[in-house]
Amino acid sequence: MAEYDFDLYVVGAGSGGVRAGRMSAAFGARVGICEERYMGGTCVNVGCVPKKLFVYASEFGAAFREAAGFGFTVPTPTFDWPTLVRNKDAEITRLNGIYENLLRGPGATIHHGRGRLVDAHTVEVEGQRFTARHILIATGGRPTKPPIPGAELGITSEALFALPELPKRMLVVGGGYIGLEFASIFEGLGVNVTLVHRGEHVLTSFDHDVRAHVALQLRARGIDVRLRTDVVGITRGATGLEATLVSRDGGAESTVLATDLVLFATGRRPNTDDLGLEALGIIPGERGEIPVDDDFRTRVPSVLAVGDVIDRHQLTPVALEEGMAVAKTLFGGQPTRPDYDFVPTAVFTQPPVATVGLTEEAARARHPDDVVIFRSTFRPMKGVLSGSPDRALMKLVVQRSTDRVLGCHVVCPDAGEIVQGFAVALRCGATKAQLDATIGIHPTAAEELVTMRTPVA
Repeated sequence: MAEYDFDLYVVGAGSGGVRAGRMSAAFGARVGICEERYMGGTCVNVGCVPKKLFVYASEFGAAFREAAGFGFTVPTPTFDWPTLVRNKDAEITRLNGIYENLLRGPGATIHHGRGRLVDAHTVEVEGQRFTARHILIATGGRPTKPPIPGAELGITSEALFALPELPKRMLVVGGGYIGLEFASIFEGLGVNVTLVHRGEHVLTSFDHDVRAHVALQLRARGIDVRLRTDVVGITRGATGLEATLVSRDGGAESTVLATDLVLFATGRRPNTDDLGLEALGIIPGERGEIPVDDDFRTRVPSVLAVGDVIDRHQLTPVALEEGMAVAKTLFGGQPTRPDYDFVPTAVFTQPPVATVGLTEEAARARHPDDVVIFRSTFRPMKGVLSGSPDRALMKLVVQRSTDRVLGCHVVCPDAGEIVQGFAVALRCGATKAQLDATIGIHPTAAEELVTMRTPVA
């Protein structure tokens, strides 16, 4: 008789948990997994997948307007929000089934319900207890709201995907990637959008040229971007919501903004509440994250954690890589640790942002007096006839002494598609001379990255 019910029990069927579970089962492990909400976690249900579908929808408005420059006469289009939501829901339901089949295929057992650790080898789900040699916590994270009066009148990104109707006016609170993406989406769908951010720059952790360029592009698209501004309260008025704003540049005087919808994009927090961690001596950090070592083990060796719940890189591909590393290490005979250098990422604003490697600031801090910058801004060719206000930014961060490219930053249509390939090059140690020796594809925006010859001051 087996000592445990399972070799691995996974709490949370999001990207990291599903990858760890199905690959462990493929390696021959007996795997159990529980999920209290929906298969696929945040990314599939209320994150990157439905968001990207909404991004595609939001691009059509500008495309219809810009078609005239190419000789097309397009009747005034109409947009039906419920149709978009209904079609999105159908796709998510399809993906939920795929994720469930990915687990059942190699033999994993699925339990629907909330999992809670009883001890170092036991998980309780809806009153049933299951024992496992290893327990993996992959419960992800959730959006948060600021502690201000009237915060309950606003919503977070998860609720956006099921709005009963499209608002006419929208206030987005937060200048990170989630706030910027939804500001772009709803502006593209015809909503009057105001974006408020308490910091001096949007996209705080990104390269300074990218931050400045994106803010200009958002404004050129018609989004009212207000930096160094706080939302201190929300009330319900006669014609909608009223948000009280205070500028950090204008003293204590406040203004009131009337709006139909307030979106809080003010950060996310790991889902570690009521998991039974503290009883095992696993104490979450300040942000609620679970501390783990390089092999994703907590201070209790049989309990591991991956993904947003450890709050290292809140990116689906990173969670997938971490889940794979756990499966290979525990059951594949291949001790594996993810390499977090040169992790590419994208922000699906309009135009989108994509980046890989070091920002200029980080490069200069790591290599003082040994960094050279190549940068170009230009109007994409399509905009010449379409009349689009978009301008592209291409930037390379290079170490002078080695000629190695340390960072690549792009703002332009299809930025993510462009940078994915350059991420491979940077991981392989590409030098500026090698980029210079590469023949560009003409005419494309991407060719700019292999034709920039003159460093900026």
